[in-house]
Amino acid sequence: MKQKIVILGGGPAGYEAALVAGELGADVTIVADEGLGGNCVLWDCVPSKALIVAAEAMGWANIADKLGVRVAEGRAFDRSYVDFPTVANGVLSLGSDQSKDIEARVASAGVRLIRARGHISGYHEVTAVSEDGTEEVLEAEYVLVATGSTARVLPFFEPDGERVLTGNQVYGLPEVPEKLIVVGSGATGAEFAHAFVRFGSEVTLVSSRDLILPTEDPDAAQVIEDVFERRGMTILRNARAVSCERTDAEVVIGLKDGGTVEGTHVLFTVGQVPVSRGIGLENAGVELNDWGGIDVDAVGRTSCRWIYAAGDVVGRMMLASVAAMQGRTAMWHALGQAVQPIRWEAVA
Repeated sequence: MKQKIVILGGGPAGYEAALVAGELGADVTIVADEGLGGNCVLWDCVPSKALIVAAEAMGWANIADKLGVRVAEGRAFDRSYVDFPTVANGVLSLGSDQSKDIEARVASAGVRLIRARGHISGYHEVTAVSEDGTEEVLEAEYVLVATGSTARVLPFFEPDGERVLTGNQVYGLPEVPEKLIVVGSGATGAEFAHAFVRFGSEVTLVSSRDLILPTEDPDAAQVIEDVFERRGMTILRNARAVSCERTDAEVVIGLKDGGTVEGTHVLFTVGQVPVSRGIGLENAGVELNDWGGIDVDAVGRTSCRWIYAAGDVVGRMMLASVAAMQGRTAMWHALGQAVQPIRWEAVA
């Protein structure tokens, strides 16, 4: 009899685990309310890199005349501008196409996909609730929780999708912001700041550290800072945002030192938090760690032995590659395969 596996979430941890389980002959169901691929494919890694490509194209267009490049009619690129909705649609379509490829791949492995929100509703039981309210109860010998993460929202920050934004909401803007404030100078903040300064925005990057990209090599981060400033970006170092006020035409960010920054839009990129609430973990006694992630051992087992967890929801090293390995490791172990436990000190 096939072992029944239910996976909550369709990001790298979820779909890689599903592929492993399918190859090992299990009866596998993924419950996910978005397309497969997770944040990396749909909103983060793939779209942000495509956005940077578009931004670099704008940069080349701006200097094409100096390089002697002309359009066919002989006119220079003297009036180049960004049609941002077209850029955003193209960027997101790349993620959507990749998501469809992943869906086809898991389907070929015999994996069932349910478009719904799932939660642990009882002993070895998951309930999937679709958008129209239809419920389906699924029995599972093992459950893998791979619900990922979501943008961290500061107490004073209320995203509205118009002028006060999270990373996902940027792609819904009708035009390039005139003056964009980016709060947070990690990889995501740096990518968006770089793209929009190339698109022509007046960008201010608010960094709480004395150097952007604080988890990266300092020499490399310094080089990137220098490039940003040469391209016209303003970088506020050792500056911590403590308030956000919006009017009809602008936003004002208050800083801890008493200063303010004014802009037409603000984008907060202050990290991710695990999606561990509202999925029924309390029904199975699954323990969380201090930062809201699920406590797991080196093979992904939680405090409840029929529930595993992998990926961003664990709250450690939120990277797609790490999530994929966690998902595969958890599923190999659950299905009785010999597996090498993850050595976190060796993960880079």
